[in-house]
Amino acid sequence: MNDISHSLTPQDALVAVMVAVSASDERIRTSELVAIERTVNHLPIFAAYDIDRIATISRTVFDLFAEEEGLDALFGLVRDNLPEYLFETAYAMACDVAAADGTIREGELRLLEEIRYELDIDRLHAAAIERGARARHITLRD
Repeated sequence: MNDISHSLTPQDALVAVMVAVSASDERIRTSELVAIERTVNHLPIFAAYDIDRIATISRTVFDLFAEEEGLDALFGLVRDNLPEYLFETAYAMACDVAAADGTIREGELRLLEEIRYELDIDRLHAAAIERGARARHITLRD
């Protein structure tokens, strides 16, 4: 794992956070994968990103989740490779992935809480980011 930390780009770290949220409830949903791909395809921060890296980063996240201290290792990689000014961006992307299927499950909620803590996201800023994700992913009611 140590070798990969030197080859992660900031974009890889953002993808890792999104994949981690998707995998946090032990079931990766199609809507979450579509949200990750849509994010990578459309946001300016990923303009020069090789979308094929998503598979490599996903495997890294899955490998880390299989380890006892894998979540701590994941956050270490993210903090080491993501500039601090992108921490809120990472949280916003994580919230969008969690909200993509219309239901935020317990595992996703716990991981979002952990992301807020590990990336030192201000609670007021986090609430605004979360509200934005809910607004973007709301569906029509019958």
